[in-house]
Amino acid sequence: MAITLESLVVIDAIARRGSFAAAAAELGRVPSALTYTVRRLEDELDALLFDRRGRRARLTPAGRELLEQGRALLRAADDLACRVREVASGWEVELRIALDASVSFDRVRPVLGDFYKLGSPTRLRFSSEVLDGGWDALLSARADLAIGVGHDTPAQAFASGQFTSRPLGELAFVYCVAPHHPLARAEQPVPPELLVAHRAVAIANTARGLPPRSAGLLSGQDLLTVATLEQKIAMQVAGLGCGFLPEPFARPHLTAGRLVALQLAQPQTPAVLRYAWRSDTRSKALAWWLHRLEVPRVRRMLLAGPVTAAEAVREPVSKQASEPVSKQASEPPSAGSRPAKTARRAR
Repeated sequence: MAITLESLVVIDAIARRGSFAAAAAELGRVPSALTYTVRRLEDELDALLFDRRGRRARLTPAGRELLEQGRALLRAADDLACRVREVASGWEVELRIALDASVSFDRVRPVLGDFYKLGSPTRLRFSSEVLDGGWDALLSARADLAIGVGHDTPAQAFASGQFTSRPLGELAFVYCVAPHHPLARAEQPVPPELLVAHRAVAIANTARGLPPRSAGLLSGQDLLTVATLEQKIAMQVAGLGCGFLPEPFARPHLTAGRLVALQLAQPQTPAVLRYAWRSDTRSKALAWWLHRLEVPRVRRMLLAGPVTAAEAVREPVSKQASEPVSKQASEPPSAGSRPAKTARRAR
């Protein structure tokens, strides 16, 4: 290939210094070596790069275009070299985190702030998942860490023995409808045969490779499927359907009277959520996040629902949770035992 990083460095130096001699002095080379490099490049490109008339070497239009694009390549090469050195030090290039819809991203922001204070070179990429989407992201290598996965480990993940999970906490769900919805006037507790006559609102399962599964739905019930938890809440507030909502997300709407909670003849027990990661992963960024998730206050915070206006003015993470990762936490916790295999139940 005619254009090399070395030749771009030469072109850049000549353009900045204004002469071959000055550029040669900067680069610690003799002027004839730079002249040879430029002439060889001009021959291979069949284009004149410098106008050598006069006391200064001036770029031609072709030379200016080469230098403009070439400087971008030089910056990219420098960035690449830096990232390679950083990765060699134990920091991964990217950490992918699958976040269940029941975990408000507002609650993640304080943790993000602490992570960026480290000056880590690792890029973070978040995805939003529903139902088995977090486990599916781990199994398909779309994520390195999944926060808010169900306690019921999919058979594929359990059989592989490649994943470790820890408890995140319990999350209560409430069955909600708008005050003007017909079910709001029904006698409670509401039996299943009455619920099935009304449209349910559900969020689409984001799992791609695992068997399809739903939660909190009745056979034969009309269904409106939406993409996000925010859309589900909006549809139920509008009276277009009913269904279970995470209590922390429903709470402000219940308090404001936009939704009412129903007592069911078959109530749902709180969901047990976990966070999981690939057991053989050894990287500093993942170790930092796992260390932070070991703090009980952080786990409770992540399941506390959207941040309220009153909370927004307070620092939600304790001093204990803000402390940097200790030297002992430079690697993820040991795998220990496999994730528990339990009977599945609707969340």
